Amino acid sequence: MNDIKVAIIMGSESDAEEMKPASDILNELKIKNETRVISAHRTPDRLREYIKDSEKNGVKVFIAGAGMAAALPGVIAAYTLLPVLGVPIESKSLKGIDSLLSIVQMPPGIPVGTLAIGSPGSKNAGLLAAAILAIEDKDLTDRLKDFRKKQSEKVRKDPL
Repeated sequence: MNDIKVAIIMGSESDAEEMKPASDILNELKIKNETRVISAHRTPDRLREYIKDSEKNGVKVFIAGAGMAAALPGVIAAYTLLPVLGVPIESKSLKGIDSLLSIVQMPPGIPVGTLAIGSPGSKNAGLLAAAILAIEDKDLTDRLKDFRKKQSEKVRKDPL
């Protein structure tokens, strides 16, 4: 796992589709990352060990996708001082509002950056992780600038 800069963790395999945009954008920006399924509730010991091992191996940012009670980002933040970006996963019953409120309502002293619900939040979590890493990486800063420039060029000046 050496050289992995961003760890993407989700609580369930069913979250994979909504979390894929985070790894896609990190890969596009040439940022080494890895994705794991580790539940805060069902595999807490595995989560704690993974966080400790990740820090030893150079991870600088955690992205955590979680639905329903959405405890995963907060539990990760309790175990590390590194930035944790939480992505609420859309649930069937409450459309992700439950997840959003769970992640955004962290107690003072244990911060989690909270993104939008679902795939848009996942992509933005990847971009925010890149921005955090770019603080100390000029090459990454240039890749982010290029990404933004290309994104802007895709916006039409006139209607269809």
